[in-house]
Amino acid sequence: MSEFILSNFAMHITLAPEEKEQALALLQRKIITKRTFLLRPGEVDRNIYFVNKGCLRMFNTDQNGNEHTICFYPENWWVCDIVSFFKEKPSMNSIQVLEDSEVYYFTLPRLEELFLKVPKFERFFRILTQNGFEMYQRRITSNLSRTAEQRYREFRKQYPGLEQRIAQKHIAGYVGITPVFLSMMRKNKNL
Repeated sequence: MSEFILSNFAMHITLAPEEKEQALALLQRKIITKRTFLLRPGEVDRNIYFVNKGCLRMFNTDQNGNEHTICFYPENWWVCDIVSFFKEKPSMNSIQVLEDSEVYYFTLPRLEELFLKVPKFERFFRILTQNGFEMYQRRITSNLSRTAEQRYREFRKQYPGLEQRIAQKHIAGYVGITPVFLSMMRKNKNL
């Protein structure tokens, strides 16, 4: 466990051996099965998860019952409903496990403790937040200005290899089309 998440930390901060130990001591581990919900609308997101193995997705369900996938979270990604987690407000989104997964997570109190013990982690999570905000801005712009085919190509670029691991309906929900249209598009185009 420790090497994978430590290499994730090392993407943005350099930790001394004792700082690594302090971070790992505050992490908790969970094995979760496919189709499990880690968060449902109306609940407060109590954890920020690091995906060690598997894949999760965040989505919103509209009043007609249609699911709109916001983001996928395969290995080496962090996931939480950031507003719900940090502001302790009920979420409007769901987080669901798409494959049997292993995650490591911090609760908000433990993360706050880590920020006090190892202030470098405030920088780490600030960078994650900035990167996530950039990704959301690109996604919104893409949804407003690109064709379904262009959005599908962007999905494949953003998540290489994920297409073979998850259901077509979730990909369609991410691209913003129906599964039937996605199937037709894949057959008719050289994507």
